[in-house]
Amino acid sequence: MLFGAELRAGGGVRFRLFAPGAAFVRLRLDGEDLLPLHSFGDGWHEVTTNKARTGSRYQFVLPDDTCVPDPASRHQPDDVDAASEVIDPHAYPWQDAAWCGRPWVETVLYELHAGTFTAEGTFRAAMERLDHLQCIGITAIELMCLADFPGGRNWGYDSVLMYAPDSGYGRPEQLKEFIDAAHARGIQVILDVVYNHFGPQGNYLPRYFPQLLTSEHRTPWGDALNFDDAKGGKDAKQVREFIIHNALYWIEEFHVDGLRLDAAHAMIDSSRLHVLDELALRVQDFAQSCSPKRHIHLIREEEHNISDKLLRNRMGECERYTAQWNHDMSHLLGAAMRTNFEGGADDEETRKQAQAVAEGFVIAAEESGEGGAVRCKVPPTAFVSFVQTHDLIGNRIAAERIYALAPKICVRAVMSVLLLAPQIPMLFMGDEFASSSPFPYFSDFGGDLGETVRKGRCEFLKRLHNANDADLKVAPNPQAPETFLSAKLDWEEAQQPDHAEWAAWYGSILRVRLQRLAPLLHKLKERCGTFRILHGGAFEADWKLDGDSTLHLAVNLRPGAMQGFTAQAGEVLWTEGSAQSDTELGAWSVRWKLEAGRQD
Repeated sequence: MLFGAELRAGGGVRFRLFAPGAAFVRLRLDGEDLLPLHSFGDGWHEVTTNKARTGSRYQFVLPDDTCVPDPASRHQPDDVDAASEVIDPHAYPWQDAAWCGRPWVETVLYELHAGTFTAEGTFRAAMERLDHLQCIGITAIELMCLADFPGGRNWGYDSVLMYAPDSGYGRPEQLKEFIDAAHARGIQVILDVVYNHFGPQGNYLPRYFPQLLTSEHRTPWGDALNFDDAKGGKDAKQVREFIIHNALYWIEEFHVDGLRLDAAHAMIDSSRLHVLDELALRVQDFAQSCSPKRHIHLIREEEHNISDKLLRNRMGECERYTAQWNHDMSHLLGAAMRTNFEGGADDEETRKQAQAVAEGFVIAAEESGEGGAVRCKVPPTAFVSFVQTHDLIGNRIAAERIYALAPKICVRAVMSVLLLAPQIPMLFMGDEFASSSPFPYFSDFGGDLGETVRKGRCEFLKRLHNANDADLKVAPNPQAPETFLSAKLDWEEAQQPDHAEWAAWYGSILRVRLQRLAPLLHKLKERCGTFRILHGGAFEADWKLDGDSTLHLAVNLRPGAMQGFTAQAGEVLWTEGSAQSDTELGAWSVRWKLEAGRQD
């Protein structure tokens, strides 16, 4: 890397820091020696010393004697304010030499928080559950952000040291061991990364690199990161390099199979080549340089129409970004819980749900201009769909899961739509056994910030739900340790009959997806779904897949039977609920059919 600590082939370690706001920088090594770094222009400071080795602890010392961690630290044994540790990136003995990833269309995502997935909250404890995930049919884990954050517990989106996996979960080599073990089971690992802001506590970068942020652009977290080469010059270039190298670091050094970029719309850049485009190009160049070529998937959480970033080539392969989160699919459960179905075929809510299922993120279709035409060339596999995520659960007042909100028949109907649609499905950890554990927002900020966060969270929930003080009494205190502990999955619960029945159900439907549907998704290059509204809460959709096959879906999310569905040809892949006939579905029922194409 351009930054941080690097072991030298002949012995010793090179330490490098970009600090244009510091006249000079020193190195504190193992708590004792103070070594001056040499300035070699343009804000760079560097020293190489034979006194350092693997395991050495170090800090950079600013002119005012403030000791700061390495912003590119690979490991922080004692949290973000303490010394960094020199890590040998080549020491771990990888066993996945034959692994090159999996095609995107085979992906079934599983969002996982390392600190609450198990009682221990470590990479090694999570590794013990990989056989369970493989058995269910999970082919990709999406790890919520691991980058080092202040304190002992956090969702991960308040990170300040982007290169260091939080030490509360384990050492870097233990994360590599987890990824290695996942690959041995055919499971991809995709890492959630936050490149739009730094957390509110423990970020020392502005003290010696004030150009890191710019007031020219604002985000929900304050001043934006300075990606604009037009205004920032060489300083903006170093911000871009710091972020892009981080993406390459996780992919190359930790063998991750892709990245999910949190709130990518908040990465504001008026440069000729947007930082997100440059990042994608350099990641894809790296994938192409591997022998054999690696499958590396880039996913964006994005509020805007990014159809032009999701285009496929003639082989159905993505050229820049693999997928965009489809937030609109998450409203399916609300559609199933409606009580007012007065609308007929013009019911607006049902139209939005049907369009989200058949085509993808609705906002991409509704934005005017050239984007609408481009979007027609985006296949359904360019969208990641879900019914619940960390945000959707955590932003409920009591942070309860859908299993506590809706009857089993409703949940299974909605999940059967999610899991067999051509879009890429994602479950949240514990979904597969109907976990009763909530997933509230939790943090561990020190000082007055902790109380500020608690009050801010209450105000956020109050606005989001139009709630009163009485409603908010059940809202967990994000700073309380018991809030964090309540989010841990109870794996003993998974063995109970009712919960084991859910796991068997998820395993059965995912086998249908992987065996029957995934092979027909490989060459999709354009939008191939259409839909028809029968009545409020009832619709049908069709997709043209590989080999001229057609996938048919009939959905009735109403509390009573519904007639008028098209009598489609083909083999029934899955029926959830009851089908009275080819043209009638019972309450909260779903039917999937696959019509084979003509044989040459």
